[in-house]
Amino acid sequence: MRLILSILSAASLSQGAELKPLLAQPDQIVMQDDFSKPGPINRQHWGARQGTQWSVEEGVLRGKPSTPEFQARKKDHFGYEPRISAPVTPPQFIAQFSVRFTGGSETAIVPFMEFGHHVCRLRLTKDGAEMLADGESLKVAESKELKYEPGKWYHALAEMKGDEFVIQFADGPTLYAKHPGFAKPAEKGGSGLGIAGPKDGVAELDNVTLWSIKPEAQAGWAAKRDSLPKLTPVTVGKKKSASSKVE
Repeated sequence: MRLILSILSAASLSQGAELKPLLAQPDQIVMQDDFSKPGPINRQHWGARQGTQWSVEEGVLRGKPSTPEFQARKKDHFGYEPRISAPVTPPQFIAQFSVRFTGGSETAIVPFMEFGHHVCRLRLTKDGAEMLADGESLKVAESKELKYEPGKWYHALAEMKGDEFVIQFADGPTLYAKHPGFAKPAEKGGSGLGIAGPKDGVAELDNVTLWSIKPEAQAGWAAKRDSLPKLTPVTVGKKKSASSKVE
């Protein structure tokens, strides 16, 4: 069994390692963790949100909903879904990570991956994925291929430079969008890379690396950008801010 787990772990790492930046050039590593040492979260790197419970277990950063006692005390932000963010993420960045969601249920909001609080959010559904910008008021990209599958590891490489954002998935699609709000994430609440799991479910992160980026874009980015699918922004809801009641 240990041999099988080792092989699966190696395969997981190789999938993520295959992804290379398309838009930005990495500068300095800001944070890197494979969560090999069990224990509480590193609070210098991570901020649990809405009272949800996070710890390093079995080689992953694992999150669970808040306790019933916490929920009973709250009028909003109950922590029904495990949520966490990495405020050490630079405003303009490259982020490589693996994420998995298990148990619980999909809602109209979760599960999602987020890049700057209410700046750029990728929501997964059983029917596909949608990228939301401007406080989730605009849909700026979508994929019918990238679906929410409980128990599946998603290996991703996300890049934000200027007003452009691109995210690749191993053995999956690449989504691209351009929006003026991407260029000023710190002014809209910051908090960098973040995830929210399914309601009453579990979220797991692994093999996270965050880089700052150089001023120059990748050579050949303009040609690559022209080849990526693009979506005319569609209004999908009321704009939310970092202080909104619904996250």
